[in-house]
Amino acid sequence: MKIEIRLGETPARVSEIFIGEDIMERVPGALQKALGSRSAYWIWDEAVWALWKGRVAELGWPLDRSGGIILFEAAEPEKRMSSVELLARRLVSAGASRDSAIIAVGGGVTGDVAGFLASIYMRGIRCFQIPTTLLAQVDSSIGGKTGVDLPEGKNLLGTFEQPEQVYIDPRFLTTLPDEELRQGMAEVIKSAMIGDEVLWKFVESNSEALKKRDFAALCRIISASCLLKSRIVQADEKESGERRALNLGHTVGHALEKLTGFRLRHGDCVATGMVAAAVLSNRMGKLQAEDLQRLEKLCETWEMPTRIPASIRSRDILEAVRADKKRIGNKLHFIIPVRIGKVIECTEIDDAQFDQVLKSLGAS
Repeated sequence: MKIEIRLGETPARVSEIFIGEDIMERVPGALQKALGSRSAYWIWDEAVWALWKGRVAELGWPLDRSGGIILFEAAEPEKRMSSVELLARRLVSAGASRDSAIIAVGGGVTGDVAGFLASIYMRGIRCFQIPTTLLAQVDSSIGGKTGVDLPEGKNLLGTFEQPEQVYIDPRFLTTLPDEELRQGMAEVIKSAMIGDEVLWKFVESNSEALKKRDFAALCRIISASCLLKSRIVQADEKESGERRALNLGHTVGHALEKLTGFRLRHGDCVATGMVAAAVLSNRMGKLQAEDLQRLEKLCETWEMPTRIPASIRSRDILEAVRADKKRIGNKLHFIIPVRIGKVIECTEIDDAQFDQVLKSLGAS
């Protein structure tokens, strides 16, 4: 399957997404066609490299061209400007120029850091993404958001820079730990809640097949999530309007990540954040209790947390939310579901109302 995100100018900038079980085999030819004789520099999650280097070498991936392989410790604490500087200096030492390209292979951290580096190195070079986790395949590799963290919050430094091409092969998920699959499923559920009731029903009915890594089922949810996100990004690349819908669950989710020092994983935090947004919407009379219960049940099917740890104070969550880049002026800004498959923006929430929701979910 091929999806195109066509953006703005004439002629339009195009970001291409390729999805399928044969994508690994197609990478060498696709890169040769896209890059010709220009140099490319591979930034690999070191754990993914250890698992897959033999297989991709057998398939003829051009790993030895130009700068070869740069291995990266892809953990959230490494999403810092210091990591970007170290990688940039590696590129300089290897001779990377403005005609060069970066190829990122790994999960969301690798893609975010490598994409950010590509967007600023010599004022911008080409970038290709090969996501190897479900979270990266359905969300973070799509749409051009790059970024690194500050102690004050997640992704506070970043750019919008579309990858030239994204290659998505579900076979990478065969070596993905169950916990990591769960993190990606939170983003799939988010996509369904935002705008795809058909996808929601598919996940409800096929969770066991997905847990067993059935390739057809995986391709189905990856394609649906990418189609939804590509449509939204094409309409609103820089998140001035419609793209804000993709932040469902992230307002509280990012706060929980920060307050736990990233001990709680991104997908788990997004799941809890979605439940918080749904509880808020239900209390405002906008979401029916039945749909709230379906969300909680689907999260529980995937063993995602739906409650806030009692050790976290509601006032600390409020402070973290106020520091988040997603706020609008001085108002708390939420995306809330009004039914499965539809969300709206809401800035009508006051601190007391938000505090009540957080405490109802277990915050102290």
